[in-house]
Amino acid sequence: MNNGTITDVPGIQVGHYTDPRRPTGCTVILAPEGAVGGVDVRGAAPGTRETDLLAPVNLVDQVHAVLLSGGSAFGLEAASGVVRWLEEKSIGLPVGPTRVPIVPAAILFDLWVGDHTIRPDAQAGYTACQAASSDAVGEGSVGAGTGATVGKLFGIERAMKGGIGSASVRIGGITVGAIIAVNPVGDVVDPANGQIVAGSRDHRGLRWAGTTDAILRGALPTLLQPGMATTIGVIATDAVLTKAQAQKVAQMAHDGLARSIDPVHTMMDGDTIFALATGRSGFSGNTTTLGVMAAAVTAQAVLRAVRAARPVSGPGVPDIPTASEFK
Repeated sequence: MNNGTITDVPGIQVGHYTDPRRPTGCTVILAPEGAVGGVDVRGAAPGTRETDLLAPVNLVDQVHAVLLSGGSAFGLEAASGVVRWLEEKSIGLPVGPTRVPIVPAAILFDLWVGDHTIRPDAQAGYTACQAASSDAVGEGSVGAGTGATVGKLFGIERAMKGGIGSASVRIGGITVGAIIAVNPVGDVVDPANGQIVAGSRDHRGLRWAGTTDAILRGALPTLLQPGMATTIGVIATDAVLTKAQAQKVAQMAHDGLARSIDPVHTMMDGDTIFALATGRSGFSGNTTTLGVMAAAVTAQAVLRAVRAARPVSGPGVPDIPTASEFK
């Protein structure tokens, strides 16, 4: 049954872990039967794991999960918990006497909110796997999107709440879905009308600053260090793809980020999108068509992420408004 999220793709399951101690968490996208993987990294400050093996010229062509995590580089530890869970299920690449789970991962910077020493660890990744299902994906302030913020170019005090969102589309017997954790320096805009949905606010916090327009007017942004933002996500399809085709689909999915985040792919962002092809439909999809579908669901997922975001609280957590609160 169609639920409008990435789990519409047969063979894909999603689980969140949301840390109760501060706004952070991780999200696992499971492909227990294996999926052909690709990746495209556009941001200048990525934090990733196991991306080199997804190059079309390299040996391994099946992955078993992708992890998206908060916690900056510390959050990559959560992937170890995903590996442990998969190993316990005897899921992985047959290598000699064992099976090695292949788990690429990417992280975003959410250490702005709350106690920065609390971040997703191996147990968090394991717990996300335990929660994984093919049900409709939880969106907004959960999992990897819990501590996400948007519109940070002029400082966290003028930012708004980000989140995680998902969407899917089906054409001619093939399904493409996206799940995106939205945490950019730039603003989130609606491609249908160009209007800001969530982003940087003016110095009084009452109106949109319009990040790109402000820069073009000569406004000087807050000095941010590389890697203090980042939007990360996964595209999945049930089409039959090669690694090269999966990589192209991931590349075209970034067009969806460009439509819905302004500016995007900056020096402060580590924007990364993975692509997974389960092949369960049995159809060899047209790569261009799949890329167009991927871009469309990526843009939808970005909008859904911020529209579903809810206020977060806790010690040291600044008052960050949500899109639903800011009219």
